[in-house]
Parts: sequence; structure tokens; C-alpha cells
Amino acid sequence: MNQLVIVKIGGNIVDDELALQHFLKRFASIKQAKLLVHGGGKLATKLADTMGLQQQMVDGRRITDAETLKIVTMVYAGLINKNIVAQLQQYHTNAIGLTGADANSILAHKRINKTATDYGFVGDIDQVNASFFNGLIQQGLVPVVSPITHDGNGQLLNTNADTIAQSIATAMSGFYETILVYSFEKKGVLLDINNEDSVIPVIDAGYYQKLKANQQIFAGMIPKLDNAFAAIEQGVSKVIIGNANELDQLIIGKAGTTIQHG
Repeated sequence: MNQLVIVKIGGNIVDDELALQHFLKRFASIKQAKLLVHGGGKLATKLADTMGLQQQMVDGRRITDAETLKIVTMVYAGLINKNIVAQLQQYHTNAIGLTGADANSILAHKRINKTATDYGFVGDIDQVNASFFNGLIQQGLVPVVSPITHDGNGQLLNTNADTIAQSIATAMSGFYETILVYSFEKKGVLLDINNEDSVIPVIDAGYYQKLKANQQIFAGMIPKLDNAFAAIEQGVSKVIIGNANELDQLIIGKAGTTIQHG
């Protein structure tokens, strides 16, 4: 079975023009079939501030009201996505930018409130059209997926990019030996958030539960790790979390944090 490398790029890399350029050059050099999922960075918040739209965040998650949805769609699916696609073309990678609404590629539903918090137009994923993504890859195209999905009834939804990457990787594991890489500015999962050298090289499910119980995991990392373990449990061959500057080493498990069964 051929390999497919799915990379999610996020964190401060998306906001840093030079860092993003260096990352995309590394991504373009990947020899295997590949797919890129990107986050939104801080640009949407900056644009909202400029327009006088106050942004609400709960536990680090954006409340997406109707006006905010317009902004994140413009920024994520428009400016950021097309900038990435254009740069990849520069590096001779024939990329195609997508949202979940394109070709019905990622179907989601508006998040059902389990608490008093209403996150607005935030989507939880129901289905990924793996055959569509595989068709693009078979044509030699590299999908670049923005964190916007749809509900099948004309409604766009703002959706967590880590979850999109996990859902696509899981769906594609039926076609490929799938490697999922979560890349950002940190070297991996850190035992001490203030110490870049405290990377945990391997985390299995038991150790993860222990780290959470002892509150040794930075709260912002927990959703990413939850997605990483969901991917491993659902057929993804390898999941690695680490620094975008070490992308080639991450892919072969020589850097970052590797997620394991058990």
C-alpha cells in the first residue's frame, strides 16, 4: 500500500510569512502523495478587530456568530488558502485549495450544545468524501484544505483544523498507509511548556491519561492529542506532533512526539 502524508500546519507558523514560506518549501519536497490542512492563525481576529467586531473566546475556542463566520470564511478559505496554493505552485507542487463544501468533501453539522455555551456556526464532522480526495491525488494534485465545512443545507461551518486533519487521515487510511503530522512552532508535546527541550518522544494512551490526571499537559495541547489518538485508533499508521522546521524528520519519526497504541 502506498504512503500518504497528511500534514496539518498551524500555530504561529501560519501568521509568520517567512516561517510559512520555509515550511511550504519543505512540504513541497515530500516525495510521497501528500495533503495539507491549514489552520487560521490570528489574521481573522485582527481583521475582526479592524472591523469593530468583538471576538468571543471560550477555553481557547472561537464563538462563531454570523458576522464572524463571514470573516473566517474570507480569511481561511480565501486569503490564507489561496496564498498557500500560490506558494506551492512556486515550488512546482500542483496544489488545489478546498473547503469542505467543495465537491461535498467534508460534511458536518452545527455543534450540539452539551453545555450552556453556544459556539455558534461551529461544525462537528459527520463524513469525509475519501474517494474525492483520492481522485485528486491520483491526478497528481495536492489538496490544500481550509478549516471550513458545510452541513449539506447551504450552511458553512467553522471547524477545528486538527479535527479535519484527523478525519481526512482516518478516511484515507482505506486507500493508503497514512501518516498524519501535526506541525507547529513547538518541538513536540512538552513536559514543561517553558522548556523547549522537554519533548516527550513517545506517548501511548496509558501515559496520556496519567499526564492529564497529573495536569502535566498544557491545556491547549489536549484537543490535538485527543485527535491524534482518535486517528491511531481508527487506522492511521503513524501520528507525529512537532516543529514545522523538522518536517522531514517528523515524517520518519526521528523528531517530535510519536503517538502510539496501548
